[in-house]
Amino acid sequence: METHVVDHPLVSHKLTTLRDVRTDSPTFRRLADELVTLLAYEATREVRVSEVTVETPLTTTRGVRLSRPTPLVVPILRAGLGMLDGMMRLLPTAEVGFLGMIRNEETLEASTYATRLPEDLSGRQCFVLDPMLATGGTLSAAIEFLFSRGAEDVTALCLLAAPEGLAHLESVFHDSGRPIKVVTAGLDERLNELGYIMPGLGDAGDRLYGVA
Repeated sequence: METHVVDHPLVSHKLTTLRDVRTDSPTFRRLADELVTLLAYEATREVRVSEVTVETPLTTTRGVRLSRPTPLVVPILRAGLGMLDGMMRLLPTAEVGFLGMIRNEETLEASTYATRLPEDLSGRQCFVLDPMLATGGTLSAAIEFLFSRGAEDVTALCLLAAPEGLAHLESVFHDSGRPIKVVTAGLDERLNELGYIMPGLGDAGDRLYGVA
């Protein structure tokens, strides 16, 4: 498994504002959207492409286009929806699938309550959107689900990650032989006793959409 913490001044600037308790929901949504586009640039460095020939206004030249099957973008509901537009801005031809997963706040285990994905993901590159990689339970369950349907490789985009979450993913997938990558804007210190990332930015879903 590979982890990439994006080191860029604009990423750090936007993440700092997201952390600020004074940042309201509309601003939080806008900045999260912008931050995801920056993360997506790094996350798609190994997206598959095929060579093509194109006619310019002056001559013929060679270039590349995204290969088929196209990438599949999978936001984990509900907070992952706040990352979708930023990702699709960079990959407008990708397909989108949805995973509804919820974490039990007592056991910290994840369960699936909704799926909207192709049954066969053979040969597909999948990009999972999950703002907070805390315990790793939700993300590992999502990755296992995608591999069970035949996904070729999975890249997860997270606004923040905790060492415990990365360690959990490593323990689950260390001998799987599957290409897995985590791209994040920041690796924080630890989880607190409630399983929240410290210093973190709070509950991403609540800050994106309010408490309902």
